[in-house]
Amino acid sequence: MPTYTAPVKDMQFVLHEMLNVTEQDVEGYSDLDADFTGAILEEAGKISSEVLQPLNVVGDAEGCTLENGVVRTPTGFKEAFDQMRDGGWTALDCDPEYGGQGLPYLMGTAVGEMMVSANMAFNMYQGLTHGAYSAIHAHGTDEQKAKYLPNMVTCQWTGTMNLTEPHCGTDLGLMRTKAAPQEDGTYKISGQKIFISAGEHDMSENIIHLVLAKIEGGPEGIKGVSLFIVPKFMVNDDGSLGARNGVAVGNIEEKMGIHGNSTCVMNYDEATGYLLGTEHKGMRAMFTMMNEARLGVGLQGYAQAAVAYENAAWYANDRLQGRDVTGAKNPDGPADPLIVHPDIRRNLMDQKSFVEGARAFVFWGANLIDRHHRAGDDDADGLISLMTPVIKGFLTDKGFEYATAAQQVYGGHGYIEEWGMSQFARDARIAMIYEGANGVQALDLVGRKLAQDGGKHVMAFFEMVKSFIKENSGDEAFDKEFLEPLKAASKDLQAAGMYFMQNGMKNPNHALAGSYDFMHMMGHVCLGLMWARMAKAAQASLDGGASDKAFYETKIATGRYYMARQLPATAMHLARINSGADTVMALEAANF
Repeated sequence: MPTYTAPVKDMQFVLHEMLNVTEQDVEGYSDLDADFTGAILEEAGKISSEVLQPLNVVGDAEGCTLENGVVRTPTGFKEAFDQMRDGGWTALDCDPEYGGQGLPYLMGTAVGEMMVSANMAFNMYQGLTHGAYSAIHAHGTDEQKAKYLPNMVTCQWTGTMNLTEPHCGTDLGLMRTKAAPQEDGTYKISGQKIFISAGEHDMSENIIHLVLAKIEGGPEGIKGVSLFIVPKFMVNDDGSLGARNGVAVGNIEEKMGIHGNSTCVMNYDEATGYLLGTEHKGMRAMFTMMNEARLGVGLQGYAQAAVAYENAAWYANDRLQGRDVTGAKNPDGPADPLIVHPDIRRNLMDQKSFVEGARAFVFWGANLIDRHHRAGDDDADGLISLMTPVIKGFLTDKGFEYATAAQQVYGGHGYIEEWGMSQFARDARIAMIYEGANGVQALDLVGRKLAQDGGKHVMAFFEMVKSFIKENSGDEAFDKEFLEPLKAASKDLQAAGMYFMQNGMKNPNHALAGSYDFMHMMGHVCLGLMWARMAKAAQASLDGGASDKAFYETKIATGRYYMARQLPATAMHLARINSGADTVMALEAANF
């Protein structure tokens, strides 16, 4: 059975040696000294490893059950949810005005990684609630915020997002769910939504659904979509719960993974709804939740790879198979451990270098969100907007790839449920699909984000890379091992952008056919930048006489591996992009 140990030391390194959080001019960051963040992370690590992780296999084996319109969660989930709630973990980075602790989003992200690694399906209940909280906090009236947020902060009430319909996934303009205006200012919501995570369950007193629907008589297509608050139970003026609303679960979806989360078909039968934000501007309000969710899904991708890697590394050191070709390393035993074999090491180094680079990338992204919200930095907002499809798409693609790579280390045992490795791969798979499938993320990146604000943000990113290289050159080894590969990869990325500019206007398919490769190119360049920054920080600690030399030397060696073995993939992606759309579009539809 898998285990989980929270990577507190590595998180502390990213927070305090790469990001230097206490030196940043962001409200609340001066309080984030190493003792304070360490205490939070240690406690979060304990609840993750001791409470949530043992329930991961329980949730996978039992799943959720529908009984007389009520969804029962797996054994132990409700008690663990109560423990999370009582410990204040759901309120970590929420607004103190509504009962939150007011910590930066960055700290919520770090704690979130631990809980996703420990039990992804369980963490989704509070994770989706946080997204719904954020949407109401950003777009709700003062009355709506006072009515719903305090109980959502504590997860006495949980939240959902309802977008998808049976005939309507990415193309939300096709949705049929209707909202009929009422004389009292409410709306009657009627329709069906599918794939609704945590749509119904037994762990909270109420569920606050955020539902996209079209107001009768509104504009056609996506321009006619509005967002509504639709509570499971009506909320009285004094805050008490009233009658059951006209919303019910129709079925629980049978899924490949995340069995412990109740993914529901939700039926709305003239349910009472309250407009959130402005009429026909529902996508604007929903994207507050969607963008947060996409960052969270990118986190899910690498967090599943992280726990899978942890277990694969243990197995490789424990399992005896074959002999080291250079000489026995375990001469008194019948064989050497798997870790001696170069191909096992290659596999594990692929995983390790991705996980640690991805962690730095997501923490940096969370830092940009804090810079925007807490320091009014609009450039940070533009940069994280550019990075969001990369974080979501690249990290979930690679997260699934490396979860299955960890499974490979186990050989046949990786395919047997007894060892638990298949769950990481099955759970990771959904992250490539929901909150906008990764192909859509690539289209968003190339079709919208590159040109956003006249290309200002992508040019700022290129300048960031260029400036880092210029400011940190001069050490021969660092230049050769980190800066030169980063410079070459950045040039590949710029060349791909130039190809789109020169050819995309003539034939948009030339850009769109290369969008997926571009998303991966940009992901590699971002991780390359993170690794260069981490290597620089690690070397500074070594030069300063750090006591834990092994940690910093390992960090640099892992970064060196990424730059040599992973970052050159940008050249392959550029070659694909430069081949254009002709080969992609060559076949008639009937010939597939």
